Amino acid sequence: MKTLLYSLLFATPAFAALPAVGPDYQRPVAPAAAAYRDSDPLGAWKTAEPADTLAHGHWWTLFADPVLDDLETHALAANQDLRAAAARVEQAAAAAGLARGAYWPQVSLDPSVTREKTSGTTDNTLPNSTTTTYRAPLTASWELDLFGRVRRLNESARADAAASAATFEAVRLSLASEVAASYFSLRALDREVALLEDTVTLRRRALELAQARLRNGVAPELDVARAETELANTEAEAAALAIRRASLQNALAVLVGEPAPAFTLPAAGPQRPTSPAIPTGLPAGLLERRPDVAAAERALAAANARIGVAKAAFFPAISLTGSAGYASGDIDRLFNADSRIWSIGPSLYLPIFQGGRNRANLERSRAAYDESVAVFRQRVLVAFREVQDALTATRLLAGQSAAQERALASARHASSLAQTRYDAGFVAYLEVIDAQRTALATERASVQLEALRLNTSVALIKALGGGWQQPAS
Repeated sequence: MKTLLYSLLFATPAFAALPAVGPDYQRPVAPAAAAYRDSDPLGAWKTAEPADTLAHGHWWTLFADPVLDDLETHALAANQDLRAAAARVEQAAAAAGLARGAYWPQVSLDPSVTREKTSGTTDNTLPNSTTTTYRAPLTASWELDLFGRVRRLNESARADAAASAATFEAVRLSLASEVAASYFSLRALDREVALLEDTVTLRRRALELAQARLRNGVAPELDVARAETELANTEAEAAALAIRRASLQNALAVLVGEPAPAFTLPAAGPQRPTSPAIPTGLPAGLLERRPDVAAAERALAAANARIGVAKAAFFPAISLTGSAGYASGDIDRLFNADSRIWSIGPSLYLPIFQGGRNRANLERSRAAYDESVAVFRQRVLVAFREVQDALTATRLLAGQSAAQERALASARHASSLAQTRYDAGFVAYLEVIDAQRTALATERASVQLEALRLNTSVALIKALGGGWQQPAS
């Protein structure tokens, strides 16, 4: 038996050196542009080589917000979707180990005891006798991988495991981005709520003033009715914003892995997060860090290997089997030299007629590969689009923000002028209300625009695969 095992082990490298059937993997060419719009030239594009294994870093620290840093830390440690993705990575790694085991002989020990009685009415050497046989055989079997079926299976399993690891990184990046975007939206709502609370206070004072002027006979009852309407409308808007904030807070609770009733996030303080400056000349290689692109490319490699597995089904399969051990009718003499038994022999499986199943399976594998190529190229196109969208939005939002600041200054000035003219008796209260509405709407638009710029920065970071820091050379 030792001779059999040694022969199998030494033969393994020899068969592994034989060429495997099926195509060797070649990374397909993906569509690419010469450069991004709204950014400095990036230089010539090169064939994509996924680099998602590079450290992405804690990109959210670019926003210099300790609360966001804490939320990200908790989310990456306790989010259940991320834990599920990590478990899928472990499953894929175990499946790759399972496929790797097919390289080696399968050895097992199968001891048994058999008690048998022969018939007394048949032609037997020992009719109507009872025998007991004790066996302790060690068996081994091994498939000779002459045509590379096992190698292609391993290649596919390794690619699937790599794709699963890249998908985990994609889930991780998506989670961190969603936490940041939800946080910035919530902080914007905090500022809007604060604006409306201040406005409610002003509306109450305006109502009290209108009521006093009505009592003194210097203002019509219509001004009081309008002031009451504006106060009620503002209180209703504040309540609606409070509902939206509570919903966002609950969504953040799920992201960080905490029960919504037990999670609270206090209102924002005076410090505001700021959008990080985007460096000029973003290098083309940054897009290679996108884990979703890497996952699609590795799924493509797995599909390519499965073509080889399907093609190997057309060729003979040769297996070696052997066993050695002891057999005796007396357990006391089971391990005597005379009780030794052994057997060895090859088996050949030759597919002659399969009803077209092997052909259909090969065609299916090739079609699955073609699908994976299209999915990979589509993922690359989507990646370019997402980066371009974020770059364009970043540039345009900068101009929009400057215009919004001018509009806000003018709206505040107009509101102040309308109040002064009303106090002097030159205009009706309706003009004051209209100017205050415009000022409040402009203030809220400015807050929303600032949140949009922050979320656009998050979108650009996500589109680039986790920031724009380059690995140290």
